[in-house]
Amino acid sequence: MATKIRLQRHGKKGKPYYYIVAADSRVKRDGKYIERLGDYNPNENPAIINIDFERTLHWVKTGAQPTDTARAILSYKGVMMKNHLDKGVLKGAHTQAEADAKFVKWEADKTGKIEGKIEGLKKAEGAEAAKKLAAEKEVNDKRLAEFQAKEAALHAAAVAAAAPVEVIAEIVEEAVVEATETVVETAEEVVEVVAEKVEAVVAAVTEEAPAKEEKKED
Repeated sequence: MATKIRLQRHGKKGKPYYYIVAADSRVKRDGKYIERLGDYNPNENPAIINIDFERTLHWVKTGAQPTDTARAILSYKGVMMKNHLDKGVLKGAHTQAEADAKFVKWEADKTGKIEGKIEGLKKAEGAEAAKKLAAEKEVNDKRLAEFQAKEAALHAAAVAAAAPVEVIAEIVEEAVVEATETVVETAEEVVEVVAEKVEAVVAAVTEEAPAKEEKKED
Protein backbone atom coordinates (compact mmCIF):
# COMPACT_ATOMS: atom_id res chain seq x y z
CA MET A 1 0.00 0.00 0.00
CA ALA A 2 1.46 3.36 -1.08
CA THR A 3 1.19 5.89 1.72
CA LYS A 4 1.22 9.67 1.47
CA ILE A 5 1.62 12.39 4.05
CA ARG A 6 -0.71 15.17 3.00
CA LEU A 7 -3.08 17.90 4.16
CA GLN A 8 -6.76 17.29 4.77
CA ARG A 9 -8.87 20.45 4.60
CA HIS A 10 -11.19 21.55 7.40
CA GLY A 11 -12.43 24.90 8.69
CA LYS A 12 -14.80 27.53 7.34
CA LYS A 13 -14.93 29.05 3.88
CA GLY A 14 -12.15 31.58 3.54
CA LYS A 15 -10.47 30.31 6.73
CA PRO A 16 -9.11 26.84 5.97
CA TYR A 17 -7.62 24.66 8.67
CA TYR A 18 -5.74 21.49 7.83
CA TYR A 19 -4.98 18.14 9.40
CA ILE A 20 -1.58 16.67 8.52
CA VAL A 21 -2.30 12.99 7.93
CA ALA A 22 -0.80 9.73 6.74
CA ALA A 23 -3.24 8.22 4.23
CA ASP A 24 -3.55 5.64 1.50
CA SER A 25 -2.65 7.37 -1.77
CA ARG A 26 -5.76 5.85 -3.39
CA VAL A 27 -8.13 7.59 -0.97
CA LYS A 28 -9.55 11.01 -1.80
CA ARG A 29 -7.87 14.01 -0.24
CA ASP A 30 -10.51 14.56 2.44
CA GLY A 31 -11.35 10.88 2.85
CA LYS A 32 -10.44 8.42 5.59
CA TYR A 33 -6.85 8.61 6.82
CA ILE A 34 -4.61 6.10 8.58
CA GLU A 35 -3.20 8.43 11.24
CA ARG A 36 -3.46 12.10 12.08
CA LEU A 37 0.06 13.47 12.56
CA GLY A 38 -0.68 17.11 13.33
CA ASP A 39 -2.41 20.26 12.14
CA TYR A 40 -1.63 23.39 10.19
CA ASN A 41 -3.33 26.78 10.59
CA PRO A 42 -2.32 29.26 7.86
CA ASN A 43 -4.66 31.98 9.16
CA GLU A 44 -2.05 33.23 11.64
CA ASN A 45 1.21 35.02 10.92
CA PRO A 46 3.48 33.15 11.28
CA ALA A 47 1.37 30.06 10.56
CA ILE A 48 0.74 27.68 13.47
CA ILE A 49 2.03 24.14 12.90
CA ASN A 50 1.76 21.31 15.41
CA ILE A 51 3.02 17.82 14.61
CA ASP A 52 3.84 14.59 16.39
CA PHE A 53 7.51 14.68 15.46
CA GLU A 54 8.38 11.04 16.22
CA ARG A 55 5.33 9.55 14.48
CA THR A 56 5.83 11.79 11.44
CA LEU A 57 9.50 10.80 11.28
CA HIS A 58 8.47 7.14 11.54
CA TRP A 59 6.18 7.45 8.51
CA VAL A 60 8.88 9.23 6.48
CA LYS A 61 11.42 6.52 7.36
CA THR A 62 9.01 3.77 6.34
CA GLY A 63 8.55 5.25 2.88
CA ALA A 64 5.53 7.56 3.14
CA GLN A 65 5.80 10.25 0.46
CA PRO A 66 4.86 13.80 1.47
CA THR A 67 3.05 16.02 -1.01
CA ASP A 68 4.88 19.24 -1.96
CA THR A 69 3.05 21.29 0.67
CA ALA A 70 3.45 18.62 3.34
CA ARG A 71 7.16 18.32 2.53
CA ALA A 72 7.61 22.07 3.00
CA ILE A 73 5.89 21.84 6.40
CA LEU A 74 7.97 18.82 7.49
CA SER A 75 11.15 20.60 6.39
CA TYR A 76 10.12 23.66 8.38
CA LYS A 77 9.62 21.51 11.50
CA GLY A 78 12.90 19.62 11.02
CA VAL A 79 11.50 16.18 10.18
CA MET A 80 13.25 16.02 6.81
CA MET A 81 16.53 17.22 8.32
CA LYS A 82 16.38 14.56 11.06
CA ASN A 83 15.63 11.88 8.49
CA HIS A 84 18.60 13.03 6.39
CA LEU A 85 20.96 12.96 9.38
CA ASP A 86 19.77 9.51 10.47
CA LYS A 87 20.39 8.18 6.96
CA GLY A 88 23.93 9.54 7.24
CA VAL A 89 24.40 7.55 10.46
CA LEU A 90 23.31 4.34 8.72
CA LYS A 91 25.75 5.00 5.88
CA GLY A 92 28.59 5.73 8.31
CA ALA A 93 28.95 9.37 7.26
CA HIS A 94 28.86 10.44 10.92
CA THR A 95 28.06 9.05 14.35
CA GLN A 96 24.69 9.30 16.06
CA ALA A 97 26.16 11.79 18.56
CA GLU A 98 27.40 13.98 15.72
CA ALA A 99 24.03 13.75 13.99
CA ASP A 100 22.22 14.71 17.20
CA ALA A 101 24.57 17.69 17.74
CA LYS A 102 23.96 18.92 14.20
CA PHE A 103 20.20 18.66 14.66
CA VAL A 104 20.32 20.56 17.96
CA LYS A 105 22.27 23.35 16.24
CA TRP A 106 19.77 23.37 13.35
CA GLU A 107 16.86 23.66 15.81
CA ALA A 108 18.55 26.55 17.64
CA ASP A 109 19.17 28.43 14.38
CA LYS A 110 15.59 27.80 13.24
CA THR A 111 14.15 29.00 16.55
CA GLY A 112 16.23 32.17 16.31
CA LYS A 113 14.90 32.90 12.83
CA ILE A 114 11.30 32.32 13.92
CA GLU A 115 11.68 34.56 16.96
CA GLY A 116 13.29 37.22 14.77
CA LYS A 117 10.34 37.09 12.38
CA ILE A 118 7.83 37.36 15.22
CA GLU A 119 9.72 40.33 16.67
CA GLY A 120 9.78 41.98 13.26
CA LEU A 121 6.03 41.50 12.87
CA LYS A 122 5.41 43.02 16.30
CA LYS A 123 7.50 46.07 15.41
CA ALA A 124 5.67 46.42 12.09
CA GLU A 125 2.30 46.22 13.86
CA GLY A 126 3.45 48.84 16.37
CA ALA A 127 4.58 51.18 13.58
CA GLU A 128 1.29 50.72 11.74
CA ALA A 129 -0.69 51.42 14.92
CA ALA A 130 1.34 54.59 15.53
CA LYS A 131 0.73 55.69 11.94
CA LYS A 132 -3.04 55.19 12.31
CA LEU A 133 -3.02 57.07 15.62
CA ALA A 134 -1.16 59.99 14.03
CA ALA A 135 -3.66 60.07 11.14
CA GLU A 136 -6.60 60.09 13.57
CA LYS A 137 -4.96 62.88 15.58
CA GLU A 138 -4.47 64.93 12.42
CA VAL A 139 -8.17 64.58 11.53
CA ASN A 140 -9.24 65.47 15.08
CA ASP A 141 -6.90 68.49 15.15
CA LYS A 142 -8.35 69.73 11.86
CA ARG A 143 -11.91 69.40 13.17
CA LEU A 144 -10.93 71.22 16.35
CA ALA A 145 -9.25 73.96 14.34
CA GLU A 146 -12.35 74.45 12.19
CA PHE A 147 -14.56 74.62 15.27
CA GLN A 148 -12.28 77.10 17.04
CA ALA A 149 -12.03 79.16 13.86
CA LYS A 150 -15.81 79.45 13.63
CA GLU A 151 -16.03 80.34 17.31
CA ALA A 152 -13.40 83.07 16.90
CA ALA A 153 -15.08 84.44 13.78
CA LEU A 154 -18.49 84.56 15.43
CA HIS A 155 -17.08 86.28 18.48
CA ALA A 156 -15.27 88.91 16.40
CA ALA A 157 -18.37 89.50 14.31
CA ALA A 158 -20.57 89.87 17.37
CA VAL A 159 -18.26 92.61 18.68
CA ALA A 160 -18.68 94.54 15.45
CA ALA A 161 -22.29 95.51 16.21
CA ALA A 162 -22.25 98.28 13.61
CA ALA A 163 -21.95 95.77 10.77
CA PRO A 164 -25.22 94.46 9.24
CA VAL A 165 -26.14 90.81 9.97
CA GLU A 166 -25.74 89.69 6.33
CA VAL A 167 -22.29 91.28 6.17
CA ILE A 168 -21.27 89.53 9.39
CA ALA A 169 -22.37 86.19 7.93
CA GLU A 170 -20.29 86.79 4.79
CA ILE A 171 -17.28 87.80 6.84
CA VAL A 172 -17.49 84.67 8.97
CA GLU A 173 -17.89 82.35 5.96
CA GLU A 174 -15.01 83.91 4.03
CA ALA A 175 -12.73 83.94 7.06
CA VAL A 176 -13.35 80.28 7.90
CA VAL A 177 -12.82 79.15 4.28
CA GLU A 178 -9.60 81.13 3.99
CA ALA A 179 -8.29 79.83 7.31
CA THR A 180 -9.03 76.15 6.62
CA GLU A 181 -7.49 76.36 3.13
CA THR A 182 -4.31 77.97 4.45
CA VAL A 183 -1.44 75.60 5.27
CA VAL A 184 -1.10 75.84 9.04
CA GLU A 185 0.32 73.52 11.67
CA THR A 186 -1.81 74.15 14.74
CA ALA A 187 -5.35 75.08 15.72
CA GLU A 188 -4.01 78.30 17.24
CA GLU A 189 -2.68 79.38 13.83
CA VAL A 190 -6.09 78.74 12.25
CA VAL A 191 -7.76 80.93 14.89
CA GLU A 192 -5.15 83.63 14.32
CA VAL A 193 -5.79 83.64 10.55
CA VAL A 194 -9.56 83.91 11.09
CA ALA A 195 -9.20 86.66 13.69
CA GLU A 196 -6.99 88.77 11.42
CA LYS A 197 -9.37 88.34 8.48
CA VAL A 198 -12.46 89.20 10.50
CA GLU A 199 -10.79 92.16 12.19
CA ALA A 200 -9.68 93.65 8.87
CA VAL A 201 -13.04 93.23 7.15
CA VAL A 202 -15.09 94.40 10.15
CA ALA A 203 -12.90 97.48 10.47
CA ALA A 204 -13.54 98.34 6.84
CA VAL A 205 -17.28 97.82 7.24
CA THR A 206 -17.57 99.88 10.42
CA GLU A 207 -15.61 102.76 8.82
CA GLU A 208 -17.82 102.66 5.75
CA ALA A 209 -21.10 102.67 7.74
CA PRO A 210 -20.67 106.19 9.28
CA ALA A 211 -19.62 107.55 5.89
CA LYS A 212 -22.89 106.31 4.35
CA GLU A 213 -24.89 107.84 7.19
CA GLU A 214 -23.19 111.25 6.69
CA LYS A 215 -23.93 111.10 2.96
CA LYS A 216 -27.63 110.47 3.69
CA GLU A 217 -27.75 113.48 6.03
CA ASP A 218 -26.25 115.69 3.33
